Amino acid sequence: MTANTMRALVHHEFGDPAVVLTVEEQPLPQPGPGQVRVRTLLSAIHNHDLWTVRGTYGFKPDLPALAGTEAVGVVDALGAGVDQLEVGQRVATGGTFGVWAEHFVADAAGLIRVPDGLPDESAAQLVSMPFSAISLLHSLDLHAGDWLIQNAANGAVGRMVAQLGKARGINVVGLVRRAAGVDELRAQGIERVIATDTDDWRATLAEITGGAPINVGVDSVGGTSAGDVLSALATNGTLVVFGAMASPSLQLASGDLIFNQATVKGFWGSVVSREMPAEIKGQLFQELMGRVLDGTLTLPVSATFDLDEIGAAVAASGEAGRIGKVLLRA
Repeated sequence: MTANTMRALVHHEFGDPAVVLTVEEQPLPQPGPGQVRVRTLLSAIHNHDLWTVRGTYGFKPDLPALAGTEAVGVVDALGAGVDQLEVGQRVATGGTFGVWAEHFVADAAGLIRVPDGLPDESAAQLVSMPFSAISLLHSLDLHAGDWLIQNAANGAVGRMVAQLGKARGINVVGLVRRAAGVDELRAQGIERVIATDTDDWRATLAEITGGAPINVGVDSVGGTSAGDVLSALATNGTLVVFGAMASPSLQLASGDLIFNQATVKGFWGSVVSREMPAEIKGQLFQELMGRVLDGTLTLPVSATFDLDEIGAAVAASGEAGRIGKVLLRA
């Protein structure tokens, strides 16, 4: 490797990320007008990154392709016209394609300045999942005392929605598919969790809510689990489809839709972020960083791997019951 090259993860075909991703030498990117080059410190592995490598996500890059979308790093070169950032400044991004590399180029206006007190491990996963969670809550227009139910409560976004909702005074009930998931979340201070592998889970839900109406449900699983969430909603309730971890289709009872006059709508974080007014986005990011710094929102790390350990990193990311994000070290 020379001074004009860098190491990066690249794939020449779509497929299993553990198989098709390899470390290659690439030209060192140069920032254009309004851009900066960032030396990567840590980057996060998200499901949507892996789906993109498989060719099954809403975004399909031209091949050969780089990978990864979220990272924290240090600015090491400025493009023409950039005056809001400086060389040596730590920044984070959640929407820059190709960050599983030693360097990446990004639009300066889209980068988040990382405060000194925020560790790299938190900054590397601050934008994508946490911002999706807080923007989801923002979009639902829930108020203190309202109730929300979600499945995949032990997933990254589910855990963040529970923590952020609690901080905002929203009552969040989480559904998980196994009893062990209840214990895992309670160990993290998240109490309102129900395992749906028991016949009486709906009775438990009624005890927790005291019969209060649940107006919003969030589905990240699909299949019959989406129907479970819908069945718990009050009349005129809204089911928000956030993900499809188990099935690309929803199994919903027509009676729950018709007689409760329910609404079903989708939520795609990248589009919501792109269309959100800059002022609102800034306010939500400030809240996020404050919640992380005061410990209200926790961003644990499960494991950290080097770029050339991508196979082990992908395997670790897919482990059942994993708590915390898997990171790559450039």
